[in-house]
Amino acid sequence: MTRHFHPDPAWVAVEDWLSQTLFSPEEEETGSIFDRNKAGGLPPIDVVPTAGKFLFLLAKIAGARRVLEVGTLGGYSSTWLARALPSGGTVVTLEIDPHHAEVARENHVLAGVGDLVEVVVGPAIDSLLAFKAEGVEPFDLVFIDADKRNNANYVRLAVDLARPGTVIVVDNAVRGGAIIDPNALDLEHGDNDARGTREVLELLGSHPRLDATALQLVSSKGWDGIAVAVVR
Repeated sequence: MTRHFHPDPAWVAVEDWLSQTLFSPEEEETGSIFDRNKAGGLPPIDVVPTAGKFLFLLAKIAGARRVLEVGTLGGYSSTWLARALPSGGTVVTLEIDPHHAEVARENHVLAGVGDLVEVVVGPAIDSLLAFKAEGVEPFDLVFIDADKRNNANYVRLAVDLARPGTVIVVDNAVRGGAIIDPNALDLEHGDNDARGTREVLELLGSHPRLDATALQLVSSKGWDGIAVAVVR
């Protein structure tokens, strides 16, 4: 099986053209977050711009007022999600690394969404369990983009924190085809991220409260995909 980890130059060119054609000047300015993240020493693993705009549109379509994000990094995707909020809306984003959280908060302020985003620092599982114990108001959209081996646990807890109609999005759902590669899935010598991603896709397909699908995507980050589910 051929697995593409590096982008084809044509994929990058199309992505650049789509961004230039479909983004407003204000939306193009979100790219400055990448520069600040790089200056802060953060890894270059943010969603690509077209995927950020896709999250913005999903939140708009869902009419999301309360958004939960698992995995903040430098705040790029949470900035897109915050810009989709109606009046009174909020994004709660979970980040394990205090430095990443600090950079994200600065980016949120510079993007004009600092008062719309709450960054919670600590292991996401602990934060999600605390939300469940507190009985917080359900979230309308959940975006999961953190450590892949915990993806299934994040989805299970997301369902507990959801309402009928809540949209759940899981990033990096294909991983260059690793989700069907026996070598990547090998328990002893394989890839924990591939196994975690395969597990969450199997959960999305079997969970009694979810309708889901996944799409393969190519971009400047290579061959990957995104899974989308709605809570029944």
